[in-house]
Amino acid sequence: MTAGPGGAAAISLRPARPGDLPACVGVWHAGLTEYGVRVGRPPMPPTFGPLLGLLGHLLATDPAGFWVAVETGAGETARLAPGDPADTEGPIVAFVSALRREHVWFLSMLFVQPGYQERGLGRRLLARVLAGSEGATHATCTDSVQPISNALYSRFGMMPRLPVLELVGRPGRPVPGLPDGVRAVPFDLLRAGPTDGAGPHRLADALERLDRSTLGYAHPQDHAYLAAQGRIGYLYEGGGGSVVGYGYASQVGRLGPIAVEEAVLMGPVVGHLLGSVRPAGAFSAWVPGSASGAVAALLEAGLQLEDFPALVCWDRPFADFERYVPITLAVL
Repeated sequence: MTAGPGGAAAISLRPARPGDLPACVGVWHAGLTEYGVRVGRPPMPPTFGPLLGLLGHLLATDPAGFWVAVETGAGETARLAPGDPADTEGPIVAFVSALRREHVWFLSMLFVQPGYQERGLGRRLLARVLAGSEGATHATCTDSVQPISNALYSRFGMMPRLPVLELVGRPGRPVPGLPDGVRAVPFDLLRAGPTDGAGPHRLADALERLDRSTLGYAHPQDHAYLAAQGRIGYLYEGGGGSVVGYGYASQVGRLGPIAVEEAVLMGPVVGHLLGSVRPAGAFSAWVPGSASGAVAALLEAGLQLEDFPALVCWDRPFADFERYVPITLAVL
């Protein structure tokens, strides 16, 4: 616990609990709203259901990487009751969440409530969740117009390496679909296959192989999250039933993740996904700049570049982003 000068509220760090998640959503919203005003963005919409689900996934899969900063009293007068910190805790004023997927450590979120920034809270939280990650590859996604965050992550070796473009809109023009000899098999068809379990096993094996080939690690827990969120997945098969890629779309318009064996398939897979669902609103995707096939297909369809690009940062290479499109900026 640290106390501010002149009896200012002390700030304590502790592991997050499920009941903290709505407060974390509030910190996220306040931080992005204040930041958006500075860079000319429109106000953040007050739709928090999907974010609560994402934070719940982050906490459930990686509880050791999810910490919060809370007010604990007025400086030297604060008293923490042993075994009952909730008696003296004030509001949550910052939080951090980091994932560990095999050899890759990924910073998903780090937000500080306006009014509590420039006090070193971000650095304290980051140092806390980095503890014990020695030897791992460290990575994150950040906003390109956030100089303070980018400088902080760079000090820990996570240097900006690659732009990630947000493309949004409704397709206004047709784009080429899958080439001859490649077919799309819905995940649901494989999951509901024969009772011997061959379909689910084949799907799991294909996802693991493709993820290791493109992203550098397997992450079945994130695929389970996508299924629970209702994203619609397809396995792409070539001649003889060989698996050449997978991709996700959704009724709310989100595209990704996408992984392909050969970069030349990225555009056709994106074209198929655009035609596979009719979302209630617009399509949207975060696409690495190096995934030129995906970028070209989305622009050709009529989607537009939105806002400032994000940046993928890392301390050593770990993925082939020419052949992989992430889930979100918070979970690759």
